[in-house]
Amino acid sequence: MQISILDLAVVAEGADARQAIANAVLMAQKAEEWGYHRFWLAEHHNMVGIASAATSVLINHVADHTGTIRVGAGGVMLPNHAPLAIAEQFGTLATIHGDRIDLGLGRAPGGDGAVMHALRRNMQRNDDFPNDVVELLRYLGPARPGAAVEAHPGQGTNVPVWILGSSLYGASLAAALGLPYSFASHFAPFELDEALRIYRERFQPTEFGQAPRFMLAVNVVVADTDEEAQFLRSSQQQSFARLRTGQPGKLPPPVRDLEEVIPVRIRPTVDASLSVSAVGAPDTVKAELDRLIARHRPDELILVGNIYDQEARQRSFQMAAEILKG
Repeated sequence: MQISILDLAVVAEGADARQAIANAVLMAQKAEEWGYHRFWLAEHHNMVGIASAATSVLINHVADHTGTIRVGAGGVMLPNHAPLAIAEQFGTLATIHGDRIDLGLGRAPGGDGAVMHALRRNMQRNDDFPNDVVELLRYLGPARPGAAVEAHPGQGTNVPVWILGSSLYGASLAAALGLPYSFASHFAPFELDEALRIYRERFQPTEFGQAPRFMLAVNVVVADTDEEAQFLRSSQQQSFARLRTGQPGKLPPPVRDLEEVIPVRIRPTVDASLSVSAVGAPDTVKAELDRLIARHRPDELILVGNIYDQEARQRSFQMAAEILKG
């Protein structure tokens, strides 16, 4: 089973986007050293705490500073873009870096109505998502004689495309197109079991895939003790609570007492949304990962670990790799 990392180039309090991007590059280099398979970045807009808005630009930067690890989008929010533009961007990336580039596609806008307006996109384009995915796949696939429009670079690069989702919609689409599927269980796990059942039962072999391939996203924080890991995790919990209460910002430092910083009314939502997690000392994390793997039988795990202290974050991912290799 392959293991990967999802990184949003998170901006911590007291830092800026430049530092966040430098941290992402260093993490990708370390991940390559520790045997991770992929390093994905995700498109988000109008968020001061995330520096991966220009996702394809950042993918190129990370790929330039690594040598073997796959680098890709987890993902690009396709309703924000013309399929041809994304095909050209990722076709260019594949032309530069060879078979190291992945393209995960999401249906969410990656922002609110104001963001969509600023991007000059129409919210109704969500309804065109299946057709846009097929159009994009054609631009990246073999040359089509007589085609009115082709992607150059792009045509013939066959950049691997994944469908990302947190609902039954993405599972059904990935199954129908024979594409690999990644579920956003690290922050929206509520339909995970049903989505996975639909994907596996309805999967149709196509030129894009002969068998289902499922990637499970898991929040992972590993430290020397359970208590220290829970302390480190509190940064992500605070950040998620702020997002849910309409106060997104930079990643805050950890705290010992969450009750002092997260309102009681929002805590159940935070806990439920982040429930697909493995947090603790190595033995604790191993037991929880074993449970998740036995239940969902993923082909790949993609780990998320938004930790304030960069040295602690690196150590967490290193220990997670050692646990999963074992």
